[in-house]
Amino acid sequence: MRQLRRWGAPLAVNLVLGVVAVVPLWLSMMFVVSYPLAGLGLVSREPTDNDGMLPWVMLLVLVWAVFLALWIPLNQLVRPASCPRPGRYWATSAGLVPVPMVLLAVLSVLFDG
Repeated sequence: MRQLRRWGAPLAVNLVLGVVAVVPLWLSMMFVVSYPLAGLGLVSREPTDNDGMLPWVMLLVLVWAVFLALWIPLNQLVRPASCPRPGRYWATSAGLVPVPMVLLAVLSVLFDG
């Protein structure tokens, strides 16, 4: 029970931030599919996309900057002071953020076909 009390706030904060992170993660996925993977010939690019990469990069930098401006201070605020290894805390926090995105992708595949 003591561990849950100590790690409950960081767990909750990172899962809630994971819901916010759906937007930057989804946009990043769309960028990777549209440009690097299409450039390698693994997928086909959308035929109406003729703007190039610059608008995508500008949007991604802005969205990720806003997300990281939320994520870093909130994690510094809720990180347990008695955390013996800060590197492990940050790795765990970063690993919790994509959980809602992965859950949504799995549910989409299961229920959409």
